[in-house]
Amino acid sequence: MILDFDSIPLSILPAFKGGEKEYAANMYFDGTNRIMKGRLIPGASIGLHTHTDGMEVMFFTSGSGHVIYDGERMEVREGLCHYCPKGHSHTLVNDSDEDLCFYAVVAAQ
Repeated sequence: MILDFDSIPLSILPAFKGGEKEYAANMYFDGTNRIMKGRLIPGASIGLHTHTDGMEVMFFTSGSGHVIYDGERMEVREGLCHYCPKGHSHTLVNDSDEDLCFYAVVAAQ
């Protein structure tokens, strides 16, 4: 299967998971798993949440910011990958002055 994110409608999700501003994403959902091309504008965040049913992997393609993973702050930037296994918590924050762009996979385990 090939996913063309340009042909998947853009969703604008205000205060996603209790975060600041909005999360913009082209999301593919097969009924179980999600694959997303996402963007956080400067000052935006995805709120703190726990992955109870599966895991998430984020591949950063541009910009910078930070995650807080199980209470520990970690810087992210283009070229890095963040992994949040089942049972763990994280948040993503764009504290820079440019968009933070990434691909994410949320898969059931």
